[in-house]
Amino acid sequence: MSIFAELSPMLLLLGLAAGILSAMLGVGSGILLVPALAIVFGLTQKSAQGTALAVMVPMALVGVMRYGSNPDIEINVMRVGLLSLGAIVGALVGSAIAAHLSNAVLRRIFAMFLLVVAVRMLLPKRAAARSTAPQAADLSEQGGPND
Repeated sequence: MSIFAELSPMLLLLGLAAGILSAMLGVGSGILLVPALAIVFGLTQKSAQGTALAVMVPMALVGVMRYGSNPDIEINVMRVGLLSLGAIVGALVGSAIAAHLSNAVLRRIFAMFLLVVAVRMLLPKRAAARSTAPQAADLSEQGGPND
């Protein structure tokens, strides 16, 4: 039996878990896929990251179609466009930087990123500082130029 045949059920289960978590929580599947591919399946950090990115494309398309068909969910096209533009440039820069880093360094950076995100998520959220400028709703209550 080939190694692929032995691992394919595990890969399917990993993909299933990544899809569920990604769609349910809105997290990038790389949070699950990269460590699993590197640790469990023995891929190098760069191979794990590249594989996770490739898996995200079809998974994201299906997720967007499902979310987009829900009338209770607003997906702002302008916001998506601006985020996408930044993400494309960021992907070009990030992949160029990653190409010059060793797998060990990249793995440490990835682990530190996960640690920082986990700590930030566990800490209580600070209240946003209120702006001293009156909001539009406040102006109508205070009397505006029409009063």
